[in-house]
Amino acid sequence: MLHSEFDYVVVGGGSAGCCVAGRLSEDLSTTVCLLEAGGSDDSVLVRAPLGFAATAPFKINSWGYNTIPQAGFNGREGFQPRGKVMGGSSSVNAMVYTRGNANDYQQWAQLGNEGWSYQDVLPYFKKAENNECFGANHYRGVGGPLNVSFLRSPSPLNNAFMKACNEQGIPTNPDYNGAQQFGVSPGQVTQKGGERWNAARAYVDPHRHQDNLKVISHAHATQIVFEGKRAVGIQYSVNGVLHEVKARKEVIVSGGSFGSPQLLMLSGVGPAQHLQSLGIPLVHELPGVGQNLQDHVTTVLIYKTHKINEAMGFSIRGTWNFIKAIFEWRSKRTGWVTSNVSETQGFVSTQGNQDHPDIQLALCTGIVDDHARKMHWGHGYTLHVTLMRPKSRGTLTLASRNPMDKPLIDPAFFKDPEDINTLIAGTQLGLDIMNSEALKSYRGKMIYPVDRNRVEDIRSFLRDHSDTEYHPVGTCKMGPASDPLAVVDAHLKVHGLHNLRVIDASVMPNLVTGNTNAPTIMIAEKGVDLLRAAA
Repeated sequence: MLHSEFDYVVVGGGSAGCCVAGRLSEDLSTTVCLLEAGGSDDSVLVRAPLGFAATAPFKINSWGYNTIPQAGFNGREGFQPRGKVMGGSSSVNAMVYTRGNANDYQQWAQLGNEGWSYQDVLPYFKKAENNECFGANHYRGVGGPLNVSFLRSPSPLNNAFMKACNEQGIPTNPDYNGAQQFGVSPGQVTQKGGERWNAARAYVDPHRHQDNLKVISHAHATQIVFEGKRAVGIQYSVNGVLHEVKARKEVIVSGGSFGSPQLLMLSGVGPAQHLQSLGIPLVHELPGVGQNLQDHVTTVLIYKTHKINEAMGFSIRGTWNFIKAIFEWRSKRTGWVTSNVSETQGFVSTQGNQDHPDIQLALCTGIVDDHARKMHWGHGYTLHVTLMRPKSRGTLTLASRNPMDKPLIDPAFFKDPEDINTLIAGTQLGLDIMNSEALKSYRGKMIYPVDRNRVEDIRSFLRDHSDTEYHPVGTCKMGPASDPLAVVDAHLKVHGLHNLRVIDASVMPNLVTGNTNAPTIMIAEKGVDLLRAAA
């Protein structure tokens, strides 16, 4: 077993881990070791934005998780692709940059998390981004590592969709990350110059040449090393060979909403009865580890179209167009290959609450059926209708004490009946938009027809065609010690332990209204300031 020592050890080279490691290494007197279970992000499937359409269905650069059978899905297993590559899920996601709603963070603060109100976190959103869409203003920042832009070559279909939303009373909103979230807008993406701008490029690559930053890939963390209640290092495996790295100051766990609770429990931190049933020696009992799992559940409304130049798909002519698009991207970094597919974003409310929408609409300029794992001949477009703040709460537990075994993931989709009822209303609104006059020239047959006026038919449709929108959070909940499910405090320190923090999406007490990548990076930016203050 090889040993080495650094000031900080960061477990997980995903969105949060890259930010933490990169920011800490800005101080050349501070030594940092970053462990990532996956390999390099230097791949065309990562750099070319449309490459993600191949990574998810074929489990490339992915942990390739599935849920346990979901009662809310009539016993179907859900798909849970999470990034296993430098940059983590920021290397395989759809690059949508969405911060969430100001009210989300007000609620975090009201739950006893001082310093996490919207006014508190807004400076960290601004610090992280280099906003090419609007420049610097009260809400937006420039000069940060994370590049945010509009798509270079959006489909004309987006304009028709926005007009269809306008017909249904949904206004066009110039910036859903600005003063107001309600409305429909062109999507903002983490791209730069027609390429994906993931967390690794933003935060790690600028510091790779420095002697104070050590990045170890293909390093699967197996256990946190404790001396009593103090975290002193990490044990990890590379090609089956165990190594150990020591942390002089702190260990930072940034494995995401599945990886972080899994590592804590493998290390003896979590629900005592569960760990003891697997023969894992208890280091510290924390009942909330792996609890409070929340995820956005989404459904897909898919339509065929004859406009094959404006919507992606499979056909002889479409294949030729795609070949030309590859050469266009290679020479100009424009065209179809720069698409994130999810090109337009809308935030609406089934309750008439424009200050805090409960449904996200995402227009995809192609047929996206079962995470693009089910293919259809022809061209089309898809509307994702996503429930923003589910009331259902699930769990993540260990299948065994073997660190290489996948955890048991149970998001408990539709467990709370209010969730499916809200999504029914959102689906009805989505159907109204898709059947609006503005989309008439595009609209072909619906692949899975459903009558917007037959509520029970919609309910059955949702159980058959819904799944994750890839936003699991909450399994290492942030909260005061008085909260029985809290795992970390407002400084992201693990309750009852020393020199150990969790910094990633798992600390979110509640889901945000929107995609989770931008909030995860915000959490990491704030976490770095907390680490520096402690040092």
